[in-house]
Amino acid sequence: MPRRLEGLRRPVRPEHALLAIPIAWIIAVSVIDALAPPNIHLSPLLVAAPAITPLFGGPRAVGLVAALAVIAQTIIGLLRDPEQLLSSNDQAQIIALVLVGTALVIFCVLRERRAKELAQVRYVSEAAQRVVLPPLPKEIGPLRVASLYLAAEAEAQIGGDLYAAARTASGTRLIVGDVQGKGMTAVNDAALLLGAFRVAAHRPASLGDLVSYLDRSVCWDLMEPGESGRYGETFITATVLDIPDRDGRVQMIACGHPPPLVLRDGRPATMDTLHPAPPLGLGELTHPRYHVDSFPFEPGNLLLLYTDGVTEARDSTGTFYPLTERITGWMENDPDAFLDRFRRDLLHHVGGHLNDDAVMIVIERAATPRA
Repeated sequence: MPRRLEGLRRPVRPEHALLAIPIAWIIAVSVIDALAPPNIHLSPLLVAAPAITPLFGGPRAVGLVAALAVIAQTIIGLLRDPEQLLSSNDQAQIIALVLVGTALVIFCVLRERRAKELAQVRYVSEAAQRVVLPPLPKEIGPLRVASLYLAAEAEAQIGGDLYAAARTASGTRLIVGDVQGKGMTAVNDAALLLGAFRVAAHRPASLGDLVSYLDRSVCWDLMEPGESGRYGETFITATVLDIPDRDGRVQMIACGHPPPLVLRDGRPATMDTLHPAPPLGLGELTHPRYHVDSFPFEPGNLLLLYTDGVTEARDSTGTFYPLTERITGWMENDPDAFLDRFRRDLLHHVGGHLNDDAVMIVIERAATPRA
């Protein structure tokens, strides 16, 4: 008995409720046609019922409505002339309803098959993204961290946004970047750079030496065998930071990537680099000398790292997301609370759908460093 009552309490699915619209249309057309004068024929309007059903129903719903329309057309023809089975006009209309219904059922079957394939592709792409970019730990040494990867809604085109963190003897090193292009190729390129970063970031080398190593890794890892003349066709913008555990200035090398922001009491400040470097992967062409910039990051401040999917997000009028303007006055000190508000505000600006992947990382330095 409880199982039967549980089944009776199941909510009605929206598409099932909407089936009342074409069925009511069939009934209304049949009744009006039966009551109308003999010279007025409304039965051709029955084709509208199966035509609108694919808007909210699947192939079974379309087939049911089409069958009801055929039955209604048959009944109308028989009532119009009881002595004759069906006129040639009624037969033509029945054949037309059968053809339209069959075509719509085939369309719905193909549409559902396409939707399942797309859902599977999205699942695989998201799984690949999670393998390449696992969330950052909530705590990294004395730092409290909140990270988020927002995938674009355009089909299953995942991008090459990347981030990673590594501990050293005196602090934490982070990288945030964006690979040129999209799709699985960009994910593969991001994985190559992240692998190089995780191998080298722990070593007791300077930040400039680390970025030089990453640039060489990108140049050689992204180059196909025998394509030594194609340098520069693939590159990765990135910002690499070294945050000391104790109070001290954060060291930074920005390689063509949007600069980070530091929020102090709700006032954001852009940490522009005085010595900008070219994107990773162009070192063989430019031979850069990496200069380290620095900026203060005190306990209680929030450090915001992001990719251009944030600053280049557009609203319905084409206006870019004004990052500094929007976050001015935000007093959330907890990284998770700040990131949640940041996400909601960004999605509200674009109307709920991003055109490009976006990475957002919020970092807070604890007042008392932990062992």
